[in-house]
Amino acid sequence: MERRDFLKKLLTRTGAAAGIAAAGTAGLLGYYQPRREFYNERETNEEGRFPEKLENPRKAVVIGGGLAGISAAMQLAKRNFDVTLVEASADLGGKLTGWDVEALGQAFPVEHGFHGYFNQYYNLNEMFLESKVGDVFMPAPGYPVLFRDQPLEVFGNTPKLFPFNLFSVLQQSESLDMLPILKDFQQMLPVLDMFRYEYERTFERYDNIDFMSFCREQGVYEPFFKTVLHPFSDATMNRMEVLSAAEAIRYFHFYFMGSPEALGYRITTRNCMDALVHPMERRIEELGVRILSGRKVRKLVIEGSVVTGVDIGTGTAERVLLRTDSSAVREGEWTHLEADDGRQVLATVRDSVYHAFDAACTHMGCPVVADEKNGGFFCPCHAGVFDNDGNAISGPPEKPLERLRVTMSGSDFLVSSIGNSTSDVLECDYCVLAADVVGTRNIIARSKTGHPEFENRIAALGTADPYVVWRLWLDKPLASAEFPFYTVAGFTYTDSVSLFSRFQEPFISWAKVKGGSVIELHAYAIAPEDVGPDEHIKKTMLGELHAMFPETVDARILHDVYMRQQNFTRWAPSDHARRPLSETPLDNLFLAGDWVKVDAPVFLMEAAVFTGRLAVNAICRKEGLEPTPLPIVPMDGIFA
Repeated sequence: MERRDFLKKLLTRTGAAAGIAAAGTAGLLGYYQPRREFYNERETNEEGRFPEKLENPRKAVVIGGGLAGISAAMQLAKRNFDVTLVEASADLGGKLTGWDVEALGQAFPVEHGFHGYFNQYYNLNEMFLESKVGDVFMPAPGYPVLFRDQPLEVFGNTPKLFPFNLFSVLQQSESLDMLPILKDFQQMLPVLDMFRYEYERTFERYDNIDFMSFCREQGVYEPFFKTVLHPFSDATMNRMEVLSAAEAIRYFHFYFMGSPEALGYRITTRNCMDALVHPMERRIEELGVRILSGRKVRKLVIEGSVVTGVDIGTGTAERVLLRTDSSAVREGEWTHLEADDGRQVLATVRDSVYHAFDAACTHMGCPVVADEKNGGFFCPCHAGVFDNDGNAISGPPEKPLERLRVTMSGSDFLVSSIGNSTSDVLECDYCVLAADVVGTRNIIARSKTGHPEFENRIAALGTADPYVVWRLWLDKPLASAEFPFYTVAGFTYTDSVSLFSRFQEPFISWAKVKGGSVIELHAYAIAPEDVGPDEHIKKTMLGELHAMFPETVDARILHDVYMRQQNFTRWAPSDHARRPLSETPLDNLFLAGDWVKVDAPVFLMEAAVFTGRLAVNAICRKEGLEPTPLPIVPMDGIFA
């Protein structure tokens, strides 16, 4: 689209061609603006509406206690289903879950990391309202981006009207000079083309290319790429080099270019568990949902094309998991091995006796590693610590690691599960599988659905590169920090900084009393070439903190909690076509999670809640019930 064509189209679409002074303003303020929509029209019967609830309850099992699972359980319970929610962790919340740590003589809440709750999270915000979370939010004072090699940029508080929202971003920036843009308008055409988001067209054209290549090949205006597109796209938790360009365009459409809400978002003044998760948990319990936490789903029980139950029995029947030469296991050292079914195992020899543990942390299933400090094991995801015998001694895990049986056959080293299998099956009329990517893959792999194509779609789901969350208690304040949260660009690891002692208790009170600060550093997605020992990552991130806030050079770290995790959904080129839909080949099995294939413009937390509701709406159609309206930002971009 040439500049004259764009301006002509803009004037025509807004009505400005009929009179810039009057009709142009009316056009811009009229139908041309993004508006909140509903995903699909409400279905009605001849009398006008379907019933809201079942007359006779039917059994439903929801697997996964994150936002997708909570969303599905809440909607099902409101419709008089007998709902059981199964969660492998001890607590609900998924990526919002948290736990307490003992630090510096008091208990502090920690969680997966900082979260922003955007105004266009319509379905999530409705769920918060339903749960009566109360006054736990504060508006974020802008969206600052801290660069390694250029001055701070502060975005946010933009107008909601197009094109003033885009002009506002350009005007706010010290790095984006309007004169070169106007002189060579061609450089901004790819950006304007992003306003043409249209699901089928966008994914057909751009899902096979990564976003970095898209920007380079399209010749995007370099300062805009560096100042806006790069740092904001990193918040997908996927690096630009491996992020589908179509997914990136949908992401920007949802968060800014097609959103009626501009860049407004909120942050919680209390930890996520107390502020959000516990109210949601109380609400679904009020609705009659039975919560089984700390219970892992082994498999789905399938008869024909129907899920008849969900197997949550403890343990497994005894079977050989791996066989290897005994020389692979060394005296006094924990050796990492992989079982035939992909299970991670840690084994050692002590006083000529072999020992082995399942390396899955009993908190949320993350892989544990040998801990040289105490001779036991450490879970880098949530800082869980186990002793040499696998007993949980600190952090969120409450149960010991699963001990495995070791036997010798000649020179072969055999590791087997211990036969303590018990059958505990939850019968169901409907099942919603709302676990994360890894949990979903494992459950379907063990379930033998009889549908190879469906199983392959699930198996093809992937996780993004690992990310790091590192919370630090410092003995000095960050006096130069003006904002509670910063997006960071240009460093090897650090992608954001959150100052918890600026916006959340009990960190505010601690900092006032001690004269210190509590901050959190995030590395959103670590490139394979940068994945290294945790001590190296911490040392580098600490140096990056010093570069951003020089006063921290002399600050002492009084306590820290370091977590490395890998559980965000991958949005790689060509992934979209292979994703499973919410409805499955099994008549009563439905999927929910941000990894589900949908044509709706939703992302991250909102996608999780949206797909939970979407799964329930499919069940409503089968039962002849009124579906839940699903509010969304516009399906299409302004120029679609």
